[in-house]
Amino acid sequence: MTDDRGTVLLLDAASLWFRAFYALPESITAPDGRPVNAVRGFTDMVSSLITRTNPTRVVVCLDLDWRPTFRVDLVPSYKAHRVLKEVSTGPDAEEAPDALGPQVNLIMEVLDAAGIAAAGAVGLEADDVLGTLAAQERTDNVVVVSGDRDLLQVVSDDPVAVRVLYAGRGLAKAELFGPAEVAERYGVPEHRPGPGYAELALLRGDSSDGLPGVKGIGEKTASTLMLRYGSLEALMDAADGTDRDLAAGVRSKLLAAKDYIEAALPVVRVVTDADVTVSRSDELPTEPVDPDRIDELAAELGIENSIARLRKAMAR
Repeated sequence: MTDDRGTVLLLDAASLWFRAFYALPESITAPDGRPVNAVRGFTDMVSSLITRTNPTRVVVCLDLDWRPTFRVDLVPSYKAHRVLKEVSTGPDAEEAPDALGPQVNLIMEVLDAAGIAAAGAVGLEADDVLGTLAAQERTDNVVVVSGDRDLLQVVSDDPVAVRVLYAGRGLAKAELFGPAEVAERYGVPEHRPGPGYAELALLRGDSSDGLPGVKGIGEKTASTLMLRYGSLEALMDAADGTDRDLAAGVRSKLLAAKDYIEAALPVVRVVTDADVTVSRSDELPTEPVDPDRIDELAAELGIENSIARLRKAMAR
């Protein structure tokens, strides 16, 4: 992104604080013994991302419902496995470990004292908040940061550049995706790589989200079909019709999964018209709005170095 626009940085909060929690040991504690590994790690991530992207605006996007009712009603298996505590471990878990829950509140206190905006939408996931803010932006270019590949569907060049910094393997190995990179990496149509990626994900399935996909169709076959037909709608029209280019075996698999495909499309697509509430102006201040409070938190939590790095990044 080389034009003269500013940059709005949209952060997938839970994706980052889960990764921060698992990246640093719980032995990192405040003077009173409370674990602060996630607080320190998350604060350092925000500092690093501000330095890397030089944004004029920042919004930390929250899950107000990580398993929305409308998605579960359509596909009951949606994230169902994550409800079980025994499998909800690791950086992609939704059930917060006991040592992480209290740290989320502390992270929000740090953000508030710094003057960094947070946003959410009742009954929806952070993905939907990110998708809405990205889709509705008309002034600045957008960088979305997440470890969730689902967000690759928001990439765009118009009306502003929307890029996804995919941190699935951590920030150190994060990759920046635009429309061209998504189309090339995942084999989806160049003229609609964002929607194409969502439709590819629906076909191949996503075990991390409890989406079964179409039985017998993996990512390679899904890509071939998306490139040939251009869209899921055109593909299903071909399956319903007499297109001789569509192999009989593939046709039968698609038709057998027709109910799933129709139900799953709104599950896979991020919402782009959510009623998003933002806690404050998203303009990134050059210094903390409540310097006394952020200094108190730094001392109370023993994260003086992390707060110093955040101050330095904000001063830009």
